[in-house]
Amino acid sequence: MSDWITSIEGTATGHNVALGLALLAAFLHAIFGALQKGEHDPWLSRGAIDFHYGLIAAPFAFFVVPWPEPHMWPIFAGAFVIHVGYKVMQAQTYVLGAYTVVYPVVRGTGPLFAVIGAGIVFGETFTGGQWLGVAVLLSGIFGLALYNLMFLETNRDTLVPALIMAVGTGFFVALYTTYDAYGIRATANPFTFLAWFFFIDGLAIPPYAYYRYRKMENKPALKPLMRRGLIGAFVAYFSFGSIMLATRLDNVGEAAVLRETSTVFAALIGWLVLGEKVGPRRLVLMALIAIGAVMVEFNG
Repeated sequence: MSDWITSIEGTATGHNVALGLALLAAFLHAIFGALQKGEHDPWLSRGAIDFHYGLIAAPFAFFVVPWPEPHMWPIFAGAFVIHVGYKVMQAQTYVLGAYTVVYPVVRGTGPLFAVIGAGIVFGETFTGGQWLGVAVLLSGIFGLALYNLMFLETNRDTLVPALIMAVGTGFFVALYTTYDAYGIRATANPFTFLAWFFFIDGLAIPPYAYYRYRKMENKPALKPLMRRGLIGAFVAYFSFGSIMLATRLDNVGEAAVLRETSTVFAALIGWLVLGEKVGPRRLVLMALIAIGAVMVEFNG
C-alpha cells in the first residue's frame, strides 16, 4: 500500500484519490465531532477516544511499520504540542456551545488559515476562482456566526466565548493540517508517520480525562463511555489518516478546504442524531461553506 501511495504522488491518479480521501475525511470528521460532543462530557469522550487509538496504534508503531528516521522525532514532538493545544481548544469550545453552532465555525475557519499556511510552507497558490470559493465559504461562516448572535436562544450566555473559541480552534486545525502535511512528507513511509502519530498523540489527554472523571460527583457509566471511545478511535484512524494521505498526494490547501464539506454532514448529524434545531436559514449558511469548498476544488 505504501509503495502504491508514493508511486501516485503528484499524478492525476493521485489527485483523484486525494479528492476521494478528502471527502471521506469530511464525512468521518463530522461523525467524530458528534461522538465527542454527544451525551458525555467532551473531555471524557476525547480521553476515551485517545486512549483507544493510542493503545491500538502501539503494536503497529513498534512492530509493523518501518522505524522512524532520526529527523522525525522532533517533528513528532512538534505535532504532539500542536495537537494538545487543538484538543484543549476543541473540548472547551464544545463545552461552551451547541454542536451545530460551533462546529461549522471551527471547520470553516480552518481552511482559510490552512490556505495561507500552505502558501508559506509549500509555495502553493490559488486561482481567482479558488479564492472566490474561499470567499463563498467565509460568507457562510460569518453569516452563520452573525445569525447565531442575533437569533440563537440556546446557551445564550456562553455564545460569544464559544464563537471566539471556535475561531481559535479553527486556527489550530489549520496549524496541525499544515504541520502534519509537512511531517507525513518528511518520512519515506507515510504509514510510519500515521502509526507513530496516533501512538504519541494518545498519551496526553487520557490522564487528564481520568482525573476529571475521578472528581465528578455524578460519574457516567464507564462501559458506554469506553464503547464511544473505541468507535471514535476507528473513526479517527480513517478520518485523520485519509486527510493526511490526501495532503501527501495533492495540494494541502485544496484538501483542507474540500474537507470542510463536513459542515453539511454535521448539520444532518446534529439534527437527526443529537436532536439540535438547525432550521432552513442555518442549513443554507452551512451549505454555503460546502459550496465554497467545492468551488475551490473545481477551479483548481
